[in-house]
Amino acid sequence: MGNICKAIALARVAPLVLAACGGGGSSTGSGSTGGGGGAPPPVVITGDDASRLADQAAFGPTSALVGQISRQGPAWIDSQIQTAATGYPALTAVSPNPAVGCPSSLPAGNTCRRDNYSAFPIQRVFFQNALTGPDQLRHRVALAYSQIFVVSSVQIAPAYALREYQQMLLDDAFVNFRQILQDVTLSPVMGAYLNMANNNKANPAKGISANENYAREVMQLFSIGVNKLNADGSLALQNGAPVATYDQGTIEGFANLFTGWTYPTAPGAVAKPNNPEYFIGAMVPIASNHDTSPKVVLDGKTLPGNQTAQADLQQGLDDIFNHPNVGPFIGKQLIQFLVTSNPSPAYVARITAVFNNDGSGARGNMAAVIKAILLDPEARGSTIANASYGKLREPVVDVVAVLRALNGTSDGVYPISATYNMGQPLFGPNTVFSFYPPTYPLPGSSTLLAPQFGVLNTATSLGQLNFLNSLLYSPNGIAPVANVPGATGTQVDFSLYQANAGDANALVAQFSADVLHHTMSAGESAAIVAAVNAIVATDSLNRSRAAAYLVFASPRYQITR
Repeated sequence: MGNICKAIALARVAPLVLAACGGGGSSTGSGSTGGGGGAPPPVVITGDDASRLADQAAFGPTSALVGQISRQGPAWIDSQIQTAATGYPALTAVSPNPAVGCPSSLPAGNTCRRDNYSAFPIQRVFFQNALTGPDQLRHRVALAYSQIFVVSSVQIAPAYALREYQQMLLDDAFVNFRQILQDVTLSPVMGAYLNMANNNKANPAKGISANENYAREVMQLFSIGVNKLNADGSLALQNGAPVATYDQGTIEGFANLFTGWTYPTAPGAVAKPNNPEYFIGAMVPIASNHDTSPKVVLDGKTLPGNQTAQADLQQGLDDIFNHPNVGPFIGKQLIQFLVTSNPSPAYVARITAVFNNDGSGARGNMAAVIKAILLDPEARGSTIANASYGKLREPVVDVVAVLRALNGTSDGVYPISATYNMGQPLFGPNTVFSFYPPTYPLPGSSTLLAPQFGVLNTATSLGQLNFLNSLLYSPNGIAPVANVPGATGTQVDFSLYQANAGDANALVAQFSADVLHHTMSAGESAAIVAAVNAIVATDSLNRSRAAAYLVFASPRYQITR
């Protein structure tokens, strides 16, 4: 392994493509980024650009997917929007108390808690669908939504509850943003996570006030952010200072607005004013628990008193949805999740314009927003020259992309532990702020953002290398876990690369074409070729393994461009 370690050291000091290696300025693609008049030219997506789109809108390129995108062009995005969700199998509701659902009388070594009170069953299906499912774009968008509209298995234990929430985000990937806001707000999972369920009107005599958690986070994290924005995502300043989008009075107004909702009534149970936890269906209103006083919402507007819980909620969500911040606040984050960490102001402004009006007068059409993000001039083109362009692969995407590149198969178990060790336990962030904030700075830069670098450290870097080493060098892949029904383990297939392994230059060129869009530099290629040539020419498997390890561990691969 000495030559491999030497080669990876050389590869890791190659330009990182982001401005950690000195780049700067705004991102530019192969087309115009300005706002010139006239209809834009038709977008053509072939060759390396088709492979780039597979990195942005799917979980990594495969030869079949690149061919499909090359044939269909932008119509591939339309077909993905129309593709139904592969989804998560329904799970049986269990008691919210693990001690009841999995009593101590169960035999030692049982998997009751893993299978009923953890994210494990949902994570497994996610990785299976991400690896081979036909609805690649839907899963990429839902993964982004799960990190914006955050709930976490750290606080929400029942697996069936997590299934209901993640299925909702999958189903809502391309609906109107107003519908997403309502579905998230009335989700009993969110109700439990941010205390909107059984949030009763204030009772000063008993020292009870309305809970402010959801009221605060629906504004701060789920829709508009804390400061007013221009359409291009920049701060809207007043006398040189940022302007807050809301204040404590607004939070209190929305906290009162969101009172009076409880969990759905479980089948066979008797409805109560404050139902116990049950997570299938939407929360239901209880008139006697709703605050009917007038309520201050955004920008000093006041909703009238004596309204029902339903009317207050509809008007309050309309108020948030119509705030001018929503387009740039949500649009920029989706660009960061799918395309690049540092979109130019012009890119953000173009996406804001589509959010505000999809061309037919509709506001919040997320299908149109996602399509615009992926077809924007800054997203498309065979190569991108600007050094500040691109983003670090988040661990969940990284693990699946490696498996797809090597024609991998998996029962979904090994990717769970791999991504945990890489700092991203799927659906289990520690806080409502997710795994990393969208404003996380690129280390060493005072101007550039790099959100996914928020989980990159010495331990998670070693986790990524250990994942590659275990996956690529295990003689028969990762063995199935005995106590997982139907487990098959995780394997990769080097046969397509072994055909070229006798010629190190041809082998490395094949990896550059298949997973790097022909972007490997001469120095990087030479380092990997030298490591491959240190292995006897007839050992096609280990030569292929060495090339794969060095490519997938390299900064060139870790930064998607």
